[in-house]
Amino acid sequence: MYAIVETGGKQYRVAKDSYIKVEKLDVEENGKVELSNVLLVTDGKEAKVGTPYVDGAKVSCTVLEHGKGKKIHVFKYKPKKKYRKLTGHRQQYTKLKVDDIKA
Repeated sequence: MYAIVETGGKQYRVAKDSYIKVEKLDVEENGKVELSNVLLVTDGKEAKVGTPYVDGAKVSCTVLEHGKGKKIHVFKYKPKKKYRKLTGHRQQYTKLKVDDIKA
């Protein structure tokens, strides 16, 4: 059984006991989160597809940790003009463990 959920403007395929990294959520570590924006739920034989979300479907998760992702370098330059600019960015994330999928 797996589901496709939407959080932080992105979509993730989740199954029970799997781990996902999503955009930072405002929840304490070891806290519980319910993701209610479920786009699809399937058990391998039958699939429920939402328009846009499946009614009554929820994915229960436990927050494991908060952290920062890999650094991304952004380099801008203009040739022949001696203009160079280097900046970096580290996206904050929340690591979740999927406990249960309710269809």
